[in-house]
Amino acid sequence: MRIAIDAMGGDHAPHSNVEGALAAAREWKDTEIVLVGNEAALTPLLKDRPSNLLLQPASEVIEAEDEPVRAVRRKKDASMVVAGRMVHEGQADAMISAGNTGALMTTGLLVVGRMEGIERPALAPMIPTVDGKGVLALDLGANMDAKPEHLQQYALMGSLYREKVHGLSRPRVGLLNIGTEAGKGNELTKHAYPLLESLSIHFVGNVESRDIMNGVCDVIVCDGFAGNIMLKSIEGTAGTLFSLLKEQFGQSLKTKLAAALMMPQLRNLKSMMDYKEHGGAPLLGLKGLVVKAHGSSDANAIKNAVRQARFAVQNHLVQSISSEISRK
Repeated sequence: MRIAIDAMGGDHAPHSNVEGALAAAREWKDTEIVLVGNEAALTPLLKDRPSNLLLQPASEVIEAEDEPVRAVRRKKDASMVVAGRMVHEGQADAMISAGNTGALMTTGLLVVGRMEGIERPALAPMIPTVDGKGVLALDLGANMDAKPEHLQQYALMGSLYREKVHGLSRPRVGLLNIGTEAGKGNELTKHAYPLLESLSIHFVGNVESRDIMNGVCDVIVCDGFAGNIMLKSIEGTAGTLFSLLKEQFGQSLKTKLAAALMMPQLRNLKSMMDYKEHGGAPLLGLKGLVVKAHGSSDANAIKNAVRQARFAVQNHLVQSISSEISRK
């Protein structure tokens, strides 16, 4: 198995990407990790590298402020584009990038290629839940608009992902809505509902956003606009909550002592809410496996993204989705 990492993408590149790749290569000797990027910048960071960590030179970088389509078309030797080309040409089984999300989506479509039968690939990150199992949410930003048929495909791909990568038997699939009744919602959700019912998946109906983190479903389906707003709201609320807790616990000696006693539980809670523990979000619906790591990923997040990619490749995720889509 070979996994390519865009070494130059992300807020903490290339250091975090290299550290994460080194940790992954040392843990999984059966997997070749290929760092794609500027050779002069990467080589000094790769002292005592294991034999299964390789370097693929790439002279250009797609920056966060670059216009995605123009950047992918013009920067042919960008680290992200070269990694995508490796997947397309069969030189890598998967690629990981913490870089520009729009550019990665464009790389997926123009370089890796869209899966036959899929109209729009979806970005599918994990949202934490109180039971620790999480919920896969798609689409959360790859496409701002969607048709009912797109949501139907998202439901199928999301169900297969949780089955193949997370080992869930008949994962519960919900449709994000403003109420649980079948007739609720806008025109998109009203027309999508019967399409999801027609699939051979465990569809549990409409789900309200306030219930998602309580673990009422394993997959939540929505258009990218509503999904991205939901994700940012959850991230913002979690960040604010921890800031308020820190402020309250620091007000007096008594509260500081209470904080010291509760520190293990607080660390566990923060870890449960931390995106770094989930690795990244796959772009489902492409001919090859592409994983979007968070822009501020540290070494641990990159390593977890490699773990996630390994599971998906080992369980033939892309082939399973393609096979199911071809039957519809």
